[in-house]
Amino acid sequence: MIEVPESFRAMPRWWHATPPELRWLTGLPHLVESWCERWDLTVDGRPRHGSNALVVPVRRAGRPAALRLAPPGDDVAALSAALRFWRGHGVVAEHAADAAEGVLLLERLDPDRSLANEPLELAISEIARIARLLAVPARDGVAAGLRHTSDDVAELTPRLRVVWERLGRPFDGADLDVATEAGATILAGDREPVAVNADLHFGQVLRHPDGRWCVVDPVLRRGDAERTAVEVLWHRVDEMADGDIPQWFDLLVDAGGLDPGLTRAWALWRTTDYRLWGLEHGLTEDPPRCARLLRALR
Repeated sequence: MIEVPESFRAMPRWWHATPPELRWLTGLPHLVESWCERWDLTVDGRPRHGSNALVVPVRRAGRPAALRLAPPGDDVAALSAALRFWRGHGVVAEHAADAAEGVLLLERLDPDRSLANEPLELAISEIARIARLLAVPARDGVAAGLRHTSDDVAELTPRLRVVWERLGRPFDGADLDVATEAGATILAGDREPVAVNADLHFGQVLRHPDGRWCVVDPVLRRGDAERTAVEVLWHRVDEMADGDIPQWFDLLVDAGGLDPGLTRAWALWRTTDYRLWGLEHGLTEDPPRCARLLRALR
């Protein structure tokens, strides 16, 4: 029977957990044992975890795999649909699923090798290539009915100034004008929507045994590949000198085959949106990071 890591029990997810969630957490060892019996799995190492899900290395018919268990309320059906949509092309492959029970059986990646720990040049190049790889047509099937990334711009742009006023005008209003202009650029034109991962960042891209880099926990949306790529910049901006930020931006654009003007518009709009969200929710580190990006990319 597995031992649930204390670090998982200490995650903020459980600070205000509901009774069903706490019962799930307490019963995890028995739950893992039950799924191992159901799918004929053998535990093959110590469990790992993110913020919400527990991942147990297992073997099935002698082959390595990963058993992922999520608590009640998590939208595992959406995750499973995203994995099946991309079918292992740039994302981890799904071997079996019971989304109603929050359980997935996935191919096993290396949990100790993520792009978060790779040199910045390699990390940005690889994640940009992945953003382009995932950007397949989104006209048909499950992607066709999904929310478009531009919908956020249309709905949230008027709200930016409202939040800015409510927060006491925490930065120069000219930054909001830049974001508004960027939003207009995003909404202009008639581009063919592509599939995008709306939660793409370095820590969720792991090394495959064959050397590829694969996304875990993708969030399937449709819209512009340029939107998903720019969000990675603030995750490691602390490693960038101010004067070098435009060069890292150019590397992202070139490696991903992205439209430079549209990528810059998304960077200016999305970073402003997140900067205000962070200030609104009391974040202390990310808003200054966003401010640095905006100064460098304007």
